[in-house]
Amino acid sequence: MRIHGLQKLTLLDYPEHVACTVFTAGCNLRCPFCHNAILVTDILDTDAIPEEEFFSFLKKRRGMLDGVAVTGGEPLLQPDIAAFLEKIRDLGLSVKLDTNGCYPDRLKKLLDAGLVDYVAMDVKNIPGKYAETVGIPGFDPAPVKESVSLLLSGSVEFEFRTTVVSPFHTVEDIEGIARWIRGTKRYYLQNFVDSGNLVGHATAVPREVLFEMRDRAAAIIPSAALRGVD
Repeated sequence: MRIHGLQKLTLLDYPEHVACTVFTAGCNLRCPFCHNAILVTDILDTDAIPEEEFFSFLKKRRGMLDGVAVTGGEPLLQPDIAAFLEKIRDLGLSVKLDTNGCYPDRLKKLLDAGLVDYVAMDVKNIPGKYAETVGIPGFDPAPVKESVSLLLSGSVEFEFRTTVVSPFHTVEDIEGIARWIRGTKRYYLQNFVDSGNLVGHATAVPREVLFEMRDRAAAIIPSAALRGVD
């Protein structure tokens, strides 16, 4: 596993769990608003955390942590992700997986093996605007659609989420996403925040527009909510 970051304690990343968050390196997308550029385009081997060191940390935190959130980058790019998650599960910890939905076959294998307890999938935009939103000309959203259908089938607890960014998202786009993922129990909108470590350039959506987006989504998905907004 290419582990390039560890948040030793989080009460936010894994709903209803005391967890740590492990960051994997590498991503197939180039979203201009990505706030983890260091894990996408500026990966340095010197920043890697040995897998043995990570599991040593987990063993020391037995009884304190009850889950691990695995994020990135895109964790499903890691060829040994299944073995990694199995080691986590062997320690009695539950697993939350963050994914961009581009690898439905890999995701299905993990779910079928019972290695993931909760999935948080980013839905970047409506299918027709996916290529420009993820920074990949000609990008085909078909695999993302497959992942959406897989999660909606109900084999694991999950959430969909969209980071709302200007100029990539309109109120109508968010309404379109809500129609696409209709049936989900959890859909979150989170406003873009400039981390200072971006892949490209982007700006936040005005607060009043963000609330209008939430209301449009909630008309289709009643539980739709804002995350990280007072």
